[in-house]
Amino acid sequence: MRLCRYDNDRLGVVIGNNVHDVTAAQDEIRRAAPYDMMGDAVIAALPAWRSRIEDMAKAAPGKPLAEVKLLPPVARPSKVMAAPTNYRAHVEEMAARQGRPADQHRGIGAAGIFLKANSSIVGPSDTIPLRFSDRLNEHELEVVVIIGKKGTNISRENALDYIAGYTMGLDMTVRGKEDRSFRKSVDGYSPVGPWMVTADEIADPDKLPIELTVNGVTKQKSNTDNLIYDIRKLIEFASSFYTLHPGDYFYTGTPEGVSPVKPGDWVSAACPAIGELRIQCSEQA
Repeated sequence: MRLCRYDNDRLGVVIGNNVHDVTAAQDEIRRAAPYDMMGDAVIAALPAWRSRIEDMAKAAPGKPLAEVKLLPPVARPSKVMAAPTNYRAHVEEMAARQGRPADQHRGIGAAGIFLKANSSIVGPSDTIPLRFSDRLNEHELEVVVIIGKKGTNISRENALDYIAGYTMGLDMTVRGKEDRSFRKSVDGYSPVGPWMVTADEIADPDKLPIELTVNGVTKQKSNTDNLIYDIRKLIEFASSFYTLHPGDYFYTGTPEGVSPVKPGDWVSAACPAIGELRIQCSEQA
């Protein structure tokens, strides 16, 4: 199932090129959820509600995707996690830039994952408002995991049981000397979308071809089978430090080929099994 948020916080199921409105389910789920719950109520309730949501979608008329404004697929994530340099070729790429041997790189196990501000999240129908025109702003293509249920100290063997679904993401970056999380948490620097594909639709998340283009020109192309920490290992590692909550986003790392973007550029992050996140860069308002 492809679940999206669109227009004025409506919930929809994407079937083909149409969105089918199931906002009534979202309204009922939210009314029953405690205000102070950690994470997103709709994602938490999805296992119990899925069959009803599918029936509602079948009964609802479709609206063309081209006529709606797609929002980030999760309304209230408790956090946005991200894995640094999780593809070997990207480690080598960044080491070459910095003039140091790649084997001096601190791996994820030593460096840890990092957090991006929730306020940096935008959907496909927004733009990426580029800051600091005098500095390098670059794209980073990533598959993003959406956590489905609460868990901590999750074993690698059970990790996939904690995934609600997958979406595409861009870990946009302002290069500089400041802390990584600070430079990657600029407003609009965490695009996600176009929707969430539920976990049952993805047979193996560690065998997903991914590609990023800028204005139609391929800049990044790889496969999640090149991840250093695969998705199971990422969840095991992150949950040894954090409690994961329904709706949390987990950016899994970017392959080689990161490059600069400028206002007006169209960036596309795509995976055949998930969909295409297409978004334009803009001047900061």
